[in-house]
Amino acid sequence: MSDTVILEIDQGIARITLNRPDRGNALNQEMADALLAVALRCANDDAVRCVILSGRGRMFCVGGDVGDFASNSTAIAGFLSGLAGTLHQALAQFASMRKPLITQVNGPAAGAGMSMAISGDIALASDAAHFTAAYGGIGLTPDGGMTWMLPRLVGMRQAQDLILTNRRVDAAEAARIGLITRALPQDKLDGEAAQLAERLAAGAVASMGNARRLLHDSFSSGYSSQMDRELRAISEAGEGSEGREGISAFLEKRKPDFQAG
Repeated sequence: MSDTVILEIDQGIARITLNRPDRGNALNQEMADALLAVALRCANDDAVRCVILSGRGRMFCVGGDVGDFASNSTAIAGFLSGLAGTLHQALAQFASMRKPLITQVNGPAAGAGMSMAISGDIALASDAAHFTAAYGGIGLTPDGGMTWMLPRLVGMRQAQDLILTNRRVDAAEAARIGLITRALPQDKLDGEAAQLAERLAAGAVASMGNARRLLHDSFSSGYSSQMDRELRAISEAGEGSEGREGISAFLEKRKPDFQAG
């Protein structure tokens, strides 16, 4: 596997690290291919109960590698289609997997890097991080699901502002407008992400996976039909091992062991 993306799995937690620090973790085809491979691994490995996505070095990810764009200018449409298409497959795996995703935004995120940064169920950012859509500055349009995610996180007006003006948003504002979950001092970020991942990995991961799916489905569902989906999901959860363990533990006044099943 390419060393542009590092995967480490320990005690049910998969840590994925973007690893082109000398290029600001800029996304090239090799990195996109590697990210898809690890996304598939994490989504389909039952031993993985929580995923953390972060970047190595000062940047989280500056977006696509513009140098590669220039090198492929004579066939740019096919090149961008391949690069963005691979990234989209990776992000689709992260979105549909039945386990939580934490994005640990260690530094600035722009373009596709911003799309990845905000894709976590919980997005933690260093106070050294900032966010820029960036596409318009080089005459391109957003990818990585940005036009789907941004309006849902911050509302249409904020999304229009961020994408059309390329306005830079610092970590504090990002937390305030709902772009990320919370901003943390740089020296607290690793510890907070690790503690959160441990807590989630010890929790009812199958239940979390179904909750993730319900949340995504809600945007294409009416109120009554969404409650029908919730009804089916909670009924199935009650019959499952996590539901039985959780209810038994509550009645027995003990901590549930969701990993035993």
